[in-house]
Amino acid sequence: MAASASVVPVAVTATVVPGLSTNADFSDLREIKKQLLLIAGLTRERGLLHSSKWSAELAFSLPALPLAELQPPPPITEEDAQDMDAYTLAKAYFDVKEYDRAAHFLHGCNSKKAYFLYMYSRYLSGEKKKDDETVDSLGPLEKGQVKNEALRELRVELSKKHQARELDGFGLYLYGVVLRKLDLVKEAIDVFVEATHVLPLHWGAWLELCNLITDKEMLKFLSLPDTWMKEFFLAHIYTELQLIEEALQKYQNLIDVGFSKSSYIVSQIAVAYHNIRDIDKALSIFNELRKQDPYRIENMDTFSNLLYVRSMKSELSYLAHNLCEIDKYRVETCCVIVNYYSLRSQHEKAALYFQRALKLNPRYLGAWTLMGHEYMEMKNTSAAIQAYRHAIEVNKRDYRAWYGLGQTYEILKMPFYCLYYYRRAHQLRPNDSRMLVALGECYEKLNQLVEAKKCYWRAYAVGDVEKMALVKLAKLHEQLTESEQAAQCYIKYIQDIYSCGEIVEHLEESTAFRYLAQYYFKCKLWDEASTCAQKCCAFNDTREEGKALLRQILQLRNQGETPTTEMPAPFFLPASLSANNTPTRRVSPLNLSSVTP
Repeated sequence: MAASASVVPVAVTATVVPGLSTNADFSDLREIKKQLLLIAGLTRERGLLHSSKWSAELAFSLPALPLAELQPPPPITEEDAQDMDAYTLAKAYFDVKEYDRAAHFLHGCNSKKAYFLYMYSRYLSGEKKKDDETVDSLGPLEKGQVKNEALRELRVELSKKHQARELDGFGLYLYGVVLRKLDLVKEAIDVFVEATHVLPLHWGAWLELCNLITDKEMLKFLSLPDTWMKEFFLAHIYTELQLIEEALQKYQNLIDVGFSKSSYIVSQIAVAYHNIRDIDKALSIFNELRKQDPYRIENMDTFSNLLYVRSMKSELSYLAHNLCEIDKYRVETCCVIVNYYSLRSQHEKAALYFQRALKLNPRYLGAWTLMGHEYMEMKNTSAAIQAYRHAIEVNKRDYRAWYGLGQTYEILKMPFYCLYYYRRAHQLRPNDSRMLVALGECYEKLNQLVEAKKCYWRAYAVGDVEKMALVKLAKLHEQLTESEQAAQCYIKYIQDIYSCGEIVEHLEESTAFRYLAQYYFKCKLWDEASTCAQKCCAFNDTREEGKALLRQILQLRNQGETPTTEMPAPFFLPASLSANNTPTRRVSPLNLSSVTP
C-alpha cells in the first residue's frame, strides 16, 4: 500500500462528458434526478449493473419528473451506428455471461461503448475462470498462485489508450480496476480520481476509490471533483473508516436536502449504528427498512448479525426462511442461514453454508470472516487462520478478521503473533474497548505491565462495553501490590455496575467485594469492611469468606478495637476516576510501538 504522503493530486486531462457534469450543491433536485436516470441507462448499456441499480434506486427516492422534463437518450454517433449490430449481439451474449463470445464479436469495434464492453468482457472472462479454479479451495491461496490471466494484456492495451487520452470515464474506471487487481495501488488511485473528474456520476468509480483509501490522512491528499456525488462518497468512506459520527452527519445532511426516501441511505445509517454497536438503534432502522422494502437482500447479513448478538432466534429464523423464499442462492441469504445455525450451535451446518456462500462469491468478505468464527467454535484453528487471512486479502480494513487472528494465536499460546494482530485491529477500531482489553491481556502475558495498564485504562476511557477493563486493571494493581489503586478500580467497577440500571450477573462482582472487604479490614475501617463482607455473603464463591470476616470484625469490635483514622480510605475517588471527570469517549489509537512482534 502506498503511503499517505505519496498520494498526490491528479492532473485531470480528459474531457468531461457533456450533459453529465454535476454541481456541488443539491439546490436543483430535478436536475439531479435527470442525471441519475441518464447515468443509470449508460451504466446498464455497459453491463455495470450494480452502478445502474444504485443510480436507479437513488433516482426513485426523488419526486417524479413531468413528461416535458424527461431527457431523450444520448445521440448516436457515426461510430455507434457502425458498431450497432455487433454491440447488440455481444450485449445479448454478455447478459447471459458468455463473455468470451461477446468479446469475439466486439473485436475491432471503434465506438467507445463497444470498446468498453469488449474490454470488460475480457476482464470478466478472466475473473470467471479464476473463480472456477479457486471455488473448491477454502484456504487463502498465495497471491499470484491463481490469477486472472487477462489482466496484464488488458493493462498494456488500456495504458496505451490512456496515454493517448482516448479513454472516457468508463474506460478509466476499467483501467483502474485492472491496476487494482495487479496490486498497483498508487496508479489505481490516480486513475480512479481521474475517472471521478471525467464522469462524476458513475458510482462504481467512487466505490473502487473508497476500497483503496486506508485512513483519513490519505483521503486529504486526493484531489476530488467538487460535485454532489462527493457527499455520498465521503459518507461511505467515513463509514468504512469507522468515522461513524462524521458518516452519520453526512447521511443526515443528505436526508435533509431531499433523499429521505432513499433505501440506500437508510441501510447505510443502520450499518453505521451496527459498527458502533448501538444494537437497538440499528435493529429499529433495519426493521423499518424491511417494511419499506420487504424483498431487499442487501445488508440483510448485517441485520442477521444483530439478531444473532441479541439471541433473537425466532426473528432470525423468520428472516432466514423469508430470504430463502426470495433467493436462496444469494450470498447474503447463505450468511443469514449461517447465523441461524450458529445461534443453534450447529456449527458444522453453518460451515457448509459458508462454503456455499463462497462458491457463489469467493470475494465476499463477510463469509470469510464469519467462517473463521465458526471454525473457532469448532476448535479448528488452522482453518480459522486461513479464513481470516483470506478475509484480510479481500479487505485489509476488516477489523474483525484481524481480531479473529489475534484470538486464534492467543489460543495457540503465541503472544507475539496475537499482539501484532490485536494492534492492527486496534488501529482500525481505536474506540473499541474489546481490542484494548485484548491488547492488555497480551502485554500481561509478555510481562509488559506498564503497557497493559495503559490498555486497560484506555479501554475504560472509551466506554468498556464488557465491563471488564477496571477488573483487569485492579488485578494488575493487586499483582504489583498497589493495594490502594486496586481498591479504587474495584470501587469504580462496583459503582458502574450499580449505576447502569441493568440487572445483570457480573462474574467479577464477588471478586471486587471480597478484595474490598479484606482491604478495609486491613485498614481497620470496620463499617466499610462489614458492608463489603455482607455483600460477599450473597455469592456462592465468597459466602464463607464473608461470614468469617464478619465474625472477625464482630470479635475485634467486642474487644474494643477502634477503627483507624490515619489511613486514607480509597472510596474518595481520585479526579481521574470521579463521576464529574468522565474520560473522553473519542481517542486516537494508542502508541504501543515499544513492543514489536
